[in-house]
Amino acid sequence: MTTGTATGVDSFGLTDVGRVRSNNEDHFVIATLSKSVALEHTSIESREAFDRMRGSSARLFIVADGVGGRPGGELASGTAVESLVQYISQTVGCFNSADVDKENEFLIQLEGAVQRAHERIQEELGAGGHGPSTTLTMATLIGSRAYIVHVGDSRAYYLHSGRLRQLTDDQTMGRYMVDAGAWTEDQAARAGVGANLTSALGGSEMLPRIGLVDLAPGDTLLLCSDGLTKHVADEQIAAILGRGEGAEATATALVRAALDGGGSDNVTVIVARVSE
Repeated sequence: MTTGTATGVDSFGLTDVGRVRSNNEDHFVIATLSKSVALEHTSIESREAFDRMRGSSARLFIVADGVGGRPGGELASGTAVESLVQYISQTVGCFNSADVDKENEFLIQLEGAVQRAHERIQEELGAGGHGPSTTLTMATLIGSRAYIVHVGDSRAYYLHSGRLRQLTDDQTMGRYMVDAGAWTEDQAARAGVGANLTSALGGSEMLPRIGLVDLAPGDTLLLCSDGLTKHVADEQIAAILGRGEGAEATATALVRAALDGGGSDNVTVIVARVSE
């Protein structure tokens, strides 16, 4: 487990092996990425440029779920998390100027970091998409704006004014068939291949999806592996997030709900609350 606080944000991450599996293939990280200049002396009259560099930071949240049934799923998710922290920290300078003019460039760099992590998994753990693979849900919080990068069926949600919204779409065969109009939601839930991933880091197909959301005071961001959503319905997730407890208590309650619901898979959650 990991806890962290930054100005205006209370965050906590928790993972559990569950009640059935013998090993945990989930990994997560909460990190603060910063780049700053501590000005001591200068002959320059205007200090505006230096002020922009003082105390600039971003929050990084990542959940990765190694694909079950394949050897090395735990290695794949761990490699993805480690690689992304490394690659994104190299571009930390962009966080100082992530305004509208720079936003597209920043999103391209996030997508590039995911692509590099994907290639590293294939190179180190198995080429050609036949080795270990992993899902990924990542949020980079800069100020009040969260940039979401998503691959697979881990999810990102946020609670705003008591209403829960899912920010990601599952990249599964079931979701694909429903979107194509070939299956109903019930058929997708019952189909044996419905849960098969159509996109994963290290897999034969990797199609990252990128989005963003502006968080307001009182909002809550949730990242989770499917070990949570297999057993805890959105209504129950919304109720737990809506209690207004701290991030640690909320994350603990979510994991407990997944275990009480069956705990058939590893379960991982990250909760980030924006202060009122």
